[in-house]
Amino acid sequence: MRRPQDLESTDHGTVSPMLVVHPEPPDGGWGWMVVLAAFFQSALVFGVIRSFGVFFMEFVGYFGELSWRVSWITSIGIAVQQFASPVGSALSTQYGARPVVMTGGFLSGLGMLLASFATCLTHLYLSIGLLSGFGWALVVTPSVASVSRYFKKRRTFATGLAFTGVGLSSFAFSPLFQLLVDTYAWRGALLVVAGMSFNLVVCGALIRPLTLKEDLARPVNLNENCLEKLSTLFDLPLLSHWPFMRFVLAVTLINTGYFIPYVHLVAQARELRYDEYQAAFLMSVAGVADLCGRLLSGWLADCRAFRLVHILVAWTSLTGISLALVPLGHSYPVLMAISICYGFFSGALTPVVFSILPEIVGIGRIFSSLGLLQMMESIGGLLGAPFSGWLKDMTGDYTASFLAAGAFLLAGSLVLVTLPNFSSCLGSSTPSCQVEAGVEPATVILASGELSCPQNRDWPARSQDLQEPA
Repeated sequence: MRRPQDLESTDHGTVSPMLVVHPEPPDGGWGWMVVLAAFFQSALVFGVIRSFGVFFMEFVGYFGELSWRVSWITSIGIAVQQFASPVGSALSTQYGARPVVMTGGFLSGLGMLLASFATCLTHLYLSIGLLSGFGWALVVTPSVASVSRYFKKRRTFATGLAFTGVGLSSFAFSPLFQLLVDTYAWRGALLVVAGMSFNLVVCGALIRPLTLKEDLARPVNLNENCLEKLSTLFDLPLLSHWPFMRFVLAVTLINTGYFIPYVHLVAQARELRYDEYQAAFLMSVAGVADLCGRLLSGWLADCRAFRLVHILVAWTSLTGISLALVPLGHSYPVLMAISICYGFFSGALTPVVFSILPEIVGIGRIFSSLGLLQMMESIGGLLGAPFSGWLKDMTGDYTASFLAAGAFLLAGSLVLVTLPNFSSCLGSSTPSCQVEAGVEPATVILASGELSCPQNRDWPARSQDLQEPA
């Protein structure tokens, strides 16, 4: 992504009058290669996170620690991945998504490699939690934002297709990790996971930069001081964008309960005296259901029969209900059915979360808004699993843990209802953006070959579906 200040300049400091841009996301072309890259990236990040419950019991037994202490490994990783997302966003804005994602892939693999030599939980906190977590932050946000920038009409479907990697990897990785642990012990298994994670570098190389017309609509101030430059780089004015902040609160609540099954569902099954492979198979089946949910949700959203915010509330509520029903799974078939429901509904809500963001802030701010969203929702990712583990240690089982997880998601759905114009029908408008005075607007050559100048045309900045009414 090239920013306006990155355009070629003359000796007098004026902006070069020519730049090739796309008037809107191309909805295809190389975008499908970006989707393919995001598919493997989602598999090698979230698929690993979701299947890490296999290592949970190994760490509890090897280090002789309480459940809530071991839960911090994945919680720190998830929290760092989300909290450091603005760094990935800012670096992508400055240098492009490709080098940032490739660097993140290397760091994530390095963290898993170092974790295989751990002698205490602190080593795992630092290697998997901090190092791999930071690598994931550099991978996830630029990848998802790149998919959103390449698609408009098919955005939700493309995002859902990219995230099907999570479902497929969840199906494959849980039994695979259990097999690796049984064959090579947990240290050898982590070495294999490290080798898999290094493939994120290759995926990052597939992301090709794309310049959109809306990128040039944002004002440029060449006389900013350091604080103003940081504010612009991280797009901190979004913190006063109240629809965005309410959306952040809702996603934070959702995130608090969302990952709990991927840490404790296997342990719940083991406590019900099912063997290791039966417990791991629950996550595999949930992964297949997750895949189906993402595809159906993407197709349904792109049909435009319902507003995205309405679809998101529905999927979030159903996910919360399915989590609250986990304690009722006293028999394996019932627990399997609940796992399928949870996998389907939780998978369905994910692409909608990312697709609704451009409707709130505009596609030109997708990198920064996604980074800030993931940073602030990291509070939920950090506290969710340890809180669940603490409830288990206090009560002796996971009943309260899953009830609390469901309650968090239902609370998030209630906050989504407060978004502006929630009860209105689907509609949007695209106001013009003002080009900052004193900066000569550049004439651009659109991808179609058409000449255009922003001072003579309205430049679409954002959808108004979810903005505060005047």
